[in-house]
Amino acid sequence: MSTDGGSRVRASDAEREEYAKMLRAAMTEGRLTLEEGEERLARVYAAKYRDELPELTADLPDGGRRAPFENPEFKADFERKARRMLAGHTGMVVAIAAVLVGLWAISGAHFFWPAIPLLFLTFSLMRAARWRRWAMYANRFGAPRGPWGHHGPWSTNWSGRGPQDGGWGPRRGRDPWSANSDTDR
Repeated sequence: MSTDGGSRVRASDAEREEYAKMLRAAMTEGRLTLEEGEERLARVYAAKYRDELPELTADLPDGGRRAPFENPEFKADFERKARRMLAGHTGMVVAIAAVLVGLWAISGAHFFWPAIPLLFLTFSLMRAARWRRWAMYANRFGAPRGPWGHHGPWSTNWSGRGPQDGGWGPRRGRDPWSANSDTDR
């Protein structure tokens, strides 16, 4: 990667480690032999500049970026975190609901005024559950990713195109799950 002045940008340890993870995942999947993988790993750790790194994973599917996410340990960890997030959100909603109902009971009001905030809390809980369901599906089956790395269940932008590329929404007449759907714009 070059900057405007033609000077090269140095690679950080975190960037080198990211490419090393991609190469290790490709070796685990059998896309690289042990010798090829070891050679590329040595080149990753020897790289001084950012523009030396992408060429090491250029022949891998999706530039090697998807491989670490296909790891079963990553998937299990992701599912555990998603469950924990939903449980935490549910606990927070229940606590807020209990406080609101308690305040209503203490106030002695005739109208059940907590119904309105409880409605919004219910919607937030439904949205969190929907996100978890989408995230679990995307994690298991490799749902397509968009220009910012992911899309939530509320987005219909399965095309991977942002507003700068001609708008949002699904691409008409193409299979959104096909690997080559974004190559011919």
